[in-house]
Amino acid sequence: MTPRARPEAPGVAPPRFATDIVTFYHPGFWGLESADALRDWAVRNPGRFWERVMDTLAEAGVTGLELTFAPGDIDSALRAFGDAPSFRRALRSRGLRVVSAFVAGGDAPDWRHGGNLPAIVADAERRAAFLAEVGAEFLVTGLPMRTTFGTRPPFFVDAAYMSRMADIAHVVGEAVAAHGVKLVLHTESNSTLWYERDIDLFMALTDPRYVWLCPDSCHIALGGGDPVAVARRHSRRVALAHWKDAVKPIDVELTIDDTVFAQQQPYMTELGTGIVDWPGWAEAMSRTPGAGVVLIELDEAADPLAALRAGVAVAQAARE
Repeated sequence: MTPRARPEAPGVAPPRFATDIVTFYHPGFWGLESADALRDWAVRNPGRFWERVMDTLAEAGVTGLELTFAPGDIDSALRAFGDAPSFRRALRSRGLRVVSAFVAGGDAPDWRHGGNLPAIVADAERRAAFLAEVGAEFLVTGLPMRTTFGTRPPFFVDAAYMSRMADIAHVVGEAVAAHGVKLVLHTESNSTLWYERDIDLFMALTDPRYVWLCPDSCHIALGGGDPVAVARRHSRRVALAHWKDAVKPIDVELTIDDTVFAQQQPYMTELGTGIVDWPGWAEAMSRTPGAGVVLIELDEAADPLAALRAGVAVAQAARE
């Protein structure tokens, strides 16, 4: 039986449920043997890829989608449908919409040094223009990754570094705002926006008119932080949030390289089976500008339909 959601205040619409496209990246869901095989197949068959994703979302009752790295990226949608308006119409015919796009993958310019600011801005404007055409509001990105602890010379996430990141974020935020899109920063594990202290410092250095926050309940917990406390402290800056559970804080120093995301996976778990305080998180989210979307993040679910339904049930129960 589906849990009954907490009644909304008069005149307030219930939230829309959404998910990250990475939910659909398990090769077994596609009858394939590896992530590489899935990427290759999706490049050759973008239309079939998107048809199955959209049909599954509609069946699950999850009506929002966050795009990210290939195969579920902006370029894939354009290959499948030709242009942004056609993609929007295909989604709308099933009651779906794009909520956001996450800047990820090797094609995105790196913020670390900032000498490539024109390229960073041009890339963000391209993505924002697409989002505006499909009716989405949020361009989500992260700050650069930390380096492995003990690396020489050391890399310090200090005030000078955060000031540089804030300067870049202001320029990008202003550029995408011209398209009606908000720049939203995500709290990724092992990045320079991970610990509670990182988040507080970056938020203090950025203009709330141009830079917003996407707290990820799992990643904040993996850094030993309190996701609920972060959400409450920065409630007026939360435009979107990722609802995801964690087994426990990461208790070792991971090697920060191309394998770091795979190294993090054992610390992540299905909603409701980990350490996140879901009633507290739901209450905090209800007080934010991002209250209208509950974005459930389920990395590479072998059965996306079942996983999405289970995630929605946990989120609904937390809001009762």
